[in-house]
Amino acid sequence: MRLPVMLACTVALCGCSVDMGGFAFQSETKGGVTTTKTASVSAGISTREPVLTPEGDCSVGASLDPSTRPLPREVAPGITECELVKLKGKAPTDVLIGESGKGQREVQVLYSEPGGRELYLFTDNRLGRIVRPGAAEAPAPGPAALPQVPAGPMPAAPTPATPS
Repeated sequence: MRLPVMLACTVALCGCSVDMGGFAFQSETKGGVTTTKTASVSAGISTREPVLTPEGDCSVGASLDPSTRPLPREVAPGITECELVKLKGKAPTDVLIGESGKGQREVQVLYSEPGGRELYLFTDNRLGRIVRPGAAEAPAPGPAALPQVPAGPMPAAPTPATPS
């Protein structure tokens, strides 16, 4: 009887997150003058992998995601947004967050490096492409690549013959 109840609770809690936030007021009176200060604190735990905020910070301090894995050894397609920041060891220069026409989260992470700018393109929290100055793009591993369309004018379509 206990196993079905635990299974139902586990299924019901999948994808849940917990966010806590709060603030406090502190008043101090000196020489008849009262000053009020505020302090705020927030913490969060999620069952999803953390993602970057527009400021370049990870969205959650701790993740309870069952797919949590050790930090990769190098920057390569397939890593997460927060893994990139950890591997780089510094905050990104800029982060742009948007949504594709398919409803996927798309993130562009820019790093200004001594050799030039590096752009990391993520789709749904997975690195898909890396754009570095003077280097070819590193595509993400996956199914067979789409055929390349040659550059240049499109060939004219044959016109149907008109009966005379």
